[in-house]
Amino acid sequence: MISRKAYNVIPKAGSIKRLKLLTEDLADPQSNEVRVAVKAIGLNFADIFAVFGLYKATPEGQFVPGLEYSGVIDAVGSEVTSVKVGDRVMGVTRFGAYATHLNIDSKYVVPIPEAWSFEEGAGLLVQALTAYYGMFELGNLQEGQTMLIHSAAGGVGIQAVRMAKKKGIFVIGTIGSEKKREFLQTIGADRIIVRGKDFPERLKEALGDRELNVVMECIGGRILKQGYEIMAPMGRMVVYGSARYAHPGDRPNIFRLLAKYITRPKIDPQNMTNENKAVMAFNLIWLYEKAHIMHEIIDKLNAMNLPAPVVGHTFEMEELPDALRLFLKGQTTGKVVVKVAS
Repeated sequence: MISRKAYNVIPKAGSIKRLKLLTEDLADPQSNEVRVAVKAIGLNFADIFAVFGLYKATPEGQFVPGLEYSGVIDAVGSEVTSVKVGDRVMGVTRFGAYATHLNIDSKYVVPIPEAWSFEEGAGLLVQALTAYYGMFELGNLQEGQTMLIHSAAGGVGIQAVRMAKKKGIFVIGTIGSEKKREFLQTIGADRIIVRGKDFPERLKEALGDRELNVVMECIGGRILKQGYEIMAPMGRMVVYGSARYAHPGDRPNIFRLLAKYITRPKIDPQNMTNENKAVMAFNLIWLYEKAHIMHEIIDKLNAMNLPAPVVGHTFEMEELPDALRLFLKGQTTGKVVVKVAS
């Protein structure tokens, strides 16, 4: 048993102010587990919803948030043969990553590429798994097709753009502000739209005579409905988030959330058969429970030889709550990472 520091939500989810950095005991890893000395924590939009208590998978009562990390193996269970003490690894977990050390089943850690930093290692798996599974497993994206990627300068968006260009896809990326345009051009987006009230007109202009085949949707609201309406027959919309429910502040505004929920777009499944379109949705927690699928996708990602993730913002461990607040301002580009001191 060792001591570690970990951010706990106390007494339960509901506000960023309930995140408390505590010193606590961590048991030795079980026979199938490894203990990771965490060096970097990858933050995700899902973390915000978990801390707010808006994520259905959020544990009841006190818990340690966090889905993604990198670090060094410093202990292994008696049955572990896939990794050894001293190995540099990155991994995913069903909560628990906001800590200096964690125990995890060895099947959920993979080696960090030798040339990558710990910060880069903490920035790949959640975004890349989300992008690949949504685009190719659910979206059935094919060479020569056209896709729309929302929040294309964010963590998932960057990975989606890079993967799409590797596969010969025409990419239309959306961003929330003009200042992200130049960055998005550098990673290969073919057309760029700054989301606004004229989004449908801008999307039609960007498409030209192309059909819109796949939409990676993480905004929600009218943007979701407008994208669906423009999508071509046999088009697939893959929903993996709903950023419209986020707003600046340490806790959710229940009345505003309720209003947005009541006014959310409603698509009639019976009419979908006439339009010959599909809407699919998933969250990465489901994929976490299917570790064999996760490893199959990681093998495919390795074959694509993608560059290291773009780490756009780094914070120290003590600044983690402020890092979460940055998400709520909509000003992030690339991955947000928290560095953990040795």
